[in-house]
Amino acid sequence: MAEPKPRTRKPVSRAPASGAVVFPPDPDRVEAIFARLAAIMPEPKTELHFHDAYTLTVAVALSAQATDVAVNKATDKLFAVADTPAKMLALGEAGLTPYIASIGLYRNKARNVVALSRIVLEQHGGVVPLNRTDLQALPGVGRKTASVVLNELGIEPAIAVDTHVFRVSHRLGLANAATPDKVEAQLHRIVPEAYLAKAHHWLILHGRYTCTARKPNCGGCPVADLCPSRAGLMSVG
Repeated sequence: MAEPKPRTRKPVSRAPASGAVVFPPDPDRVEAIFARLAAIMPEPKTELHFHDAYTLTVAVALSAQATDVAVNKATDKLFAVADTPAKMLALGEAGLTPYIASIGLYRNKARNVVALSRIVLEQHGGVVPLNRTDLQALPGVGRKTASVVLNELGIEPAIAVDTHVFRVSHRLGLANAATPDKVEAQLHRIVPEAYLAKAHHWLILHGRYTCTARKPNCGGCPVADLCPSRAGLMSVG
């Protein structure tokens, strides 16, 4: 009786040496990328400080063109005095401004936070509406902000495409579209369902701490061998 032949395992497709990005990418390579990111970050979360849907919405709205560190320094003091729509309205723009003056675009953000607080209080009974239509109707809450809120609270497996997600998606060959909305659509098309709910966080954190804009740490990257940009990045790093 002949011995059974050993089972062969299909190798993971490595990134093309040319660095060319072809969409859609090889699904085995995409699976491998997210499996590795999941292994080192099993429970990724936003780094913004919040304790409910309202404070999360305010924090994310304030984070546009600002770092999470800067926002947290401001909101740690702000939320100690105004962590509900009613308290924020009582504080008003003049009272809110000193708390967020260290954040970019703070005057416009102050107007938006007070305005969204009024709408939440008067039209939604003081509770942030956790559906995309009503959420995006709030002042200062665009698609990206709504996606972060809905994803973080487990309402929707949204992928908010910020500068980190946009950069990392292109470098890893997961997307090649020219706008955030189109990159979002491409990611929803190719990210395996099992990884979809956390893909947003993995890509952001990978871009924030490893695949940084100026000096990416390709030598310490867990998916470097799967990255079509590695050769070019390492030559200038």
